[in-house]
Order: sequence, then C-alpha cells, then structure tokens
Amino acid sequence: MKFSQSVVALVATAGLSAAAPLAKRQATAITDADILNYALTLEHLEDTFYREGLANYTEADFAAIGLDATFYTNLKEISSDETTHVAFLTAGLTAAGATPVAECTYDFGVSTPAQFVALASVLEGVGVSAYLGAAADIMSKTYLTDAGSILTVESRHNAYIRQALGESPFPIPFDTPLDFDEVYTLAAPFIVSCPASNPALPVMAFPELALGTTGTIVANQTITLLTPGYTLAAVDGTSPLYAAFITILGPIFVPATPVSGGFSVVVPASPEINGQSYVVLTGCSDAVTDDTVVAGPAIVEITNPLP
Repeated sequence: MKFSQSVVALVATAGLSAAAPLAKRQATAITDADILNYALTLEHLEDTFYREGLANYTEADFAAIGLDATFYTNLKEISSDETTHVAFLTAGLTAAGATPVAECTYDFGVSTPAQFVALASVLEGVGVSAYLGAAADIMSKTYLTDAGSILTVESRHNAYIRQALGESPFPIPFDTPLDFDEVYTLAAPFIVSCPASNPALPVMAFPELALGTTGTIVANQTITLLTPGYTLAAVDGTSPLYAAFITILGPIFVPATPVSGGFSVVVPASPEINGQSYVVLTGCSDAVTDDTVVAGPAIVEITNPLP
C-alpha cells in the first residue's frame, strides 16, 4: 500500500542525515563481513557510551540516585565487556581480510546519571535484539558461535540494568529479534558522523517513530506514536495503516488511527508483548518487511503484571 512520504526528506527531517554512510539494501545476500561490521558499529556505540558515562559520572553520582557501589563496579565491568567486544570484532574482521569500521562521533543526549542508566538499559535491549535478528543470516558456524557468545553477555547486561531500574529483568519468555534496518533506525539518531574511510553499511534508516505517551503502559491501553517532523497518509486517502508489534512468533497488528502529530494505537494483550517492546507502522496487515515498513520502530516499555 502506498503512502505519501519521501523517505529521503523524512530521514533528513528526523535528524538522521548525518548518520553513518547509508547504502540501500541490494538484492545480493548480505555477507558475514557485513554482519560483523554491523555488529561492530553497535559495539562501538555502546563502548563509547559507557566510556563517556563513566568519565562524566562518579560513584557518588550514581549513589545519589539510589545505585550503590556494587552497581558502579558492575557498570565498569559492562564497559570493559563492550571494549573487549570491539577489539574482538575488529581483530576478526582484520584476520578475515575485511576492513573494520572505526568509531564514530556520537551524541547520546544524556545529562544526568538517571538518564544515562535509562538509556543504558535501552541500548542493551536493542543490542540483544540486533544479535538475535542477525543470527539467521550468519553463514559461518564459527562466526555464529562468536555472535551467540556476545549475545548472551549483552542479555545479562540488559537484565542486570533493568533490575537496577526496578523493572523486570526478564519480562517475556522469548527475546525479540530485529532486522538490520530496524536496528539501524534506532541507532542512527545517536550517530553524528563517521570516518569517511568506514565501509558503507548495507542498511538504511526508516523514518523516526517516537512514543508520545508517558507513564506506565500496559496491555489494552491506548498510546500515541509520534511522527516528528512529517505527516504520514495514504496516497488514496482511505487505505488503512497498522501498528505492528514485533514478537518472536510474528508481528501483532492493530489499527493505527491518525491523531495530531501521529497515530493512536491500542497495545495488544499478549504474553509476548512486555518489557522493552518494538512497534512499526506499516500499510500491510500480513507481514512486516523492509518493503512494508513506513516508520519506526518506536520503543515502548510495557509493564504488564507477570504470571
């Protein structure tokens, strides 16, 4: 279904035009080197995030928001893990004869220890979904094992930080996979610029989709998804738009109703939709693919009672 939007204009409006080099996905298969560089791009982002956070905030700063010395020590261990992941992936790409991407310049938009910890939880959750989503495309069994080893560590990071924030460390029985473009859409707003020598990633960013609802969100609640800086409408003026909540068992579609600045949707009641959840806008109610997504994902933290 066609919708009146210019992806180029929308990406620029959403502030993503200065992100890492984009290359529209081609019909040819993505290579293991592409996937490792994609993973390295994310690891560079996390590595820089933690190094900057530990440089900006002291143990006393975290204690002032109720996070003790043990948390600070574990935060330093998480930072060390991310640095190790960067070195590991860089060495692997170099050994394989591929050019590893270098660290970019980032703007994480955090100004308090509380904002830093909240974003750490989000980034770790996206990292888990990124590795999980990429696993099926990795051809080398060795690389698949390597990626799986990083994935399990990222998952422990995520669970630990979620628990520190008073959130469930494991809110759903299955983690949610995201594809390359969905993950890059979430990472791109933090990337200011990258070295010109970096290999172009075979990814593209969708137009931004943001959560406009504050406070605790639960199943069957109506929430607002914002399309900042652009308007999304069907070319024929009548075709419906859907919000697709992504799960391991497949997307769950709900109608997206136009409102000022975006769309209202009802959070589906499903055991697979809880904790850090992802929703995209699409003109198709049968499947979610890079060809059908028109915006998003947005991240929605859902707090349903656990069994």
